[in-house]
Amino acid sequence: MKSPIVIQVKTEYLPGSSSPAQQRFAFAYHISITNMGNEPAQLLNRYWLISDANGKVSEVSGAGVVGKQPHIGVGETYEYSSGAILDTPVGSMQGYYEMQRPDGERFQAPIAIFRLAVPNLIN
Repeated sequence: MKSPIVIQVKTEYLPGSSSPAQQRFAFAYHISITNMGNEPAQLLNRYWLISDANGKVSEVSGAGVVGKQPHIGVGETYEYSSGAILDTPVGSMQGYYEMQRPDGERFQAPIAIFRLAVPNLIN
């Protein structure tokens, strides 16, 4: 069954917060979560799988996003920004949000894999 939650991601490299000499590459990601379903939903938890070009994998999970557990009404969009730091100039993230319907039923809204990459590094 397709999730009623549509997630869009935009990423950006943060050169001012990065230090390539120390293998520290900072990225921001901007998320839009739109409820295309027929009932409201609350975002309870997040799960991220973060990979870098060296094969290092980190898992991040916890309550809400940026300290919030937003209720997203039918047709509404919730937006937030956060960040990740990698040891390599290229990596990826993917995961899901655990959502809850008004009746208490929980479901996962998948976040498709997206790339974090320093611009102009790859032709």
